[in-house]
Order: sequence, then structure tokens, then C-alpha cells
Amino acid sequence: MPTKKKKKKSNGFFKKLTYHYRILIINDDTYEEKFSFKLNRFNVFVFTGLFAFFLIIITTVLIAFTPLKTYIPGYNNAPGLRKKAIHLQLKTDSLKKALLVNTYYLEQLKKVLNNEITIEEFNKTYQTQNFDPDTLKLSAGKMDSVLRKEVAQRERFKVNHQKNSLTYNFIPPVKGIIVNKFDTGRQHYAIDIALKKGTPVKSIAKGRVIFADWSPDTGNTIIIKHPNNVISIYKHNQKLLRKTGDFVNQGEVIALSGNTGKKTTGPHLHFELWINDIPVNPVDFINFKP
Repeated sequence: MPTKKKKKKSNGFFKKLTYHYRILIINDDTYEEKFSFKLNRFNVFVFTGLFAFFLIIITTVLIAFTPLKTYIPGYNNAPGLRKKAIHLQLKTDSLKKALLVNTYYLEQLKKVLNNEITIEEFNKTYQTQNFDPDTLKLSAGKMDSVLRKEVAQRERFKVNHQKNSLTYNFIPPVKGIIVNKFDTGRQHYAIDIALKKGTPVKSIAKGRVIFADWSPDTGNTIIIKHPNNVISIYKHNQKLLRKTGDFVNQGEVIALSGNTGKKTTGPHLHFELWINDIPVNPVDFINFKP
């Protein structure tokens, strides 16, 4: 008996699924039949399922292969986003390294200007981790080592006038009498030019001001970095007319001469010229005669 009841129930359920219904579309005023069609529950279930499946497929395709996915909240894998993030991270690391190198360079340069370290110590400690052939340990003899050291000391500040005259075109920062000459033996890597207080001091070439501040020993000091790895330094000024970061043109007035700082005995301009991180004699490049 239970088996027959189950069969009747299953047969009844199947009949309900396959039982046909007619849907009529009639005119409400004239009751005229406009349209009609037959369907059953099974057809409705199948049609609904296929329609839902089709919608899922279309939505998946749109999200996967079109930019619409960028509008989904929380989606973090937009096209090219990861590549851009990696590129920006590498660029940030490069800028950070460059900033550290420049900061270290300025710190060491300040120590040289304040006579805290010598030029030799500056050249020895300032390393940017570039390939340096001088760091190779070659098996040279004792006499060869002494000769190398002597020649290097003589040639270090030697200037090729013909080459430099073609490469650089500086103007004098001021014109006057040189009262203290460039002398590597006394570690005086500059010239001192006697001037009246308030004499305009000009930039020898276009460049960017990398330091403009007060120093206890050198007073108001301004340093300018020029193209071709050239640096000019102006010390003991009465007043600075430009600040760090300013761009200056050749011949532009950057300071007024004076007698500031401890290491001075009278109004003058202490002028230094560095090329490729080595101090050179300014008179080999510039005419200071009035």
C-alpha cells in the first residue's frame, strides 16, 4: 500500500509539471482575444534556469574582459595597476638613493668648508659605490708605489689651460686685487680678493644654489652648482641675496661682499672653484684684474 501511494504522489507531481496552461491576452473592452499561448510548469522552470545561466555568463564576461571590474568596490587588480605600482616603487627607491647620496655629499662639503676635514679625507670618504679602479689591489713594488704617489700629488691640481679654455666660459664674480693666492701646500684652495663692503658678488655661470647660510668660520656663505660638475663657493659675504634652491643666471648678483665669520682679517671675498670634486686655481679660468 505505501508503495502505491508513493507512485501516485510521484505521478501527480509529474503531471503538475507537465500540465498545460493557456495564457490569453484579450481586449478589456471588447473581450476580443489578441494573443494566446500554452505552457507548463516544467517549461517555466527550464526557461527561467536558462535565462539565469545566460545572465551569469554575460556578467562574468563583462567583468573579466572589460574595464567594468574597476568599478567594483574592493577590486584591486585593475589592468596595469600592479605594473604601475612596481614602477613607482622602483622609481621611489632610485630617488631615495639619489637623495641620500646628495645629502651625504653636502654634509661632507660643509665639513671641508668649515675646515673640519681635509680635501684628502673628503675624497677618501665620499664614495657613491661606483666602480673605482683605484680601489683595485695591484701588486706594485715599493719604488713604484712611491713614484705613483709623487706623480699623483703633482698632477692632481695641474690644469690644462687649452682644454679648459675651450670647455668653460666663466665671468669673474668680482674684480680686484688678489691678496691671498691659491696654495695647495697651505691647504688654501681658494683666492682672497680685497674688496669694499657691499660690493656686488656675481655668479660666474648659470646654476642652482645648493647652500646659502651662515657658518661660524666663513660667515655668510653661498655655494652654486653649475653644469659639467662645476661648483663655485663665495665666503665672508655681508649679505646673501639668494637662498638654497634658487636658479641663478651668469652675471646675476648673488651676495654683497663683507667681513663675516671668524677666519677673516678684513673685507674680502674668499672664492673657491671646484671641478669634478677637485679644487682648482680660479685664476687659471677667470681674469680678476680690475
